[in-house]
Amino acid sequence: MKYEEKMMRAVYTDLLIEAANHDDRIVVLEADLKGASGTQPFFEAHPDKAYNIGISEGALIAGGAGMAAMGKVVFADTFAAFITRRAHDHIMLSVAYAQNKNMKIVGTDPGITAELNGGTHMPFEDVAIMRVIPTMTIFEPCDAWELKKAFPQILAHEDPIYIRLNRRNPLIVHDENYEFELGKADLIKEGKDVTLIASGILVEQAILAAEELAKEGIDAEVINIHTIKPLDCEAVVASAAKTRAVVTAENANVIGGLGGAVAECLAEKCPTVMRRIGAQDRFGQVGHQDFLLEEYNMTAADIVKAAKEAIAAK
Repeated sequence: MKYEEKMMRAVYTDLLIEAANHDDRIVVLEADLKGASGTQPFFEAHPDKAYNIGISEGALIAGGAGMAAMGKVVFADTFAAFITRRAHDHIMLSVAYAQNKNMKIVGTDPGITAELNGGTHMPFEDVAIMRVIPTMTIFEPCDAWELKKAFPQILAHEDPIYIRLNRRNPLIVHDENYEFELGKADLIKEGKDVTLIASGILVEQAILAAEELAKEGIDAEVINIHTIKPLDCEAVVASAAKTRAVVTAENANVIGGLGGAVAECLAEKCPTVMRRIGAQDRFGQVGHQDFLLEEYNMTAADIVKAAKEAIAAK
């Protein structure tokens, strides 16, 4: 398997710089983490369109909402733990409720990708927090091509959007021919025995799990859910109706996260045997990503085990 040579945060910043070269509406706001977010090159390329608000996430969002109200397209960046937990009320009221729509809220280092920053900086609950905000879209790219293809649609999107951004070097899943549509599930591999539905860094683990299951004669369908809200329930139901067994895999709390969203969809429209891989209502901790994948039972082996359990329970 091949991984991106360029970090996702660098790809993100390159896209911002290029867009700002042609669009004077674009503004980038940071909460004193432009080094961590990777946006320092944007501050150098467009100093008149970049503002460091300081360690004040409420001001980051409230100030950005004011700019959005004046016609700017605002990208507000900081660690996912801070921008969702600390600034939730500002996002709810100043952005969503006040209909300041052109806010792109970027949370970096989601879930276990916070690694050595530990439990205080390791958000498993950010998806659930953002899902309950009316009008909010949640997007989590699994690779650089997905982010590149999504970016024009993110710019054009007229409601607030939360971008859950892994900063580091992801697996290469797509290529330049990839066709992206915000809100539509991405079929990675067709299958008939079990459906593996994954997001973000867990897409890699789902692909590996499907390869392992194939060695045992189990044909797994793999779906990448890059848009967690609104969920492509139609695609989820279509696959579940075919395989009658579903496993979700996410780098987040299964309560209120992708697993919760898929469970809600299937409970209403296609009751199906289901297992959920992700943080099982736990806090984060210090560790490297490989260790944390095993600690929180998010590995390909865990997905394989869950898939077999789901198939057996049909």
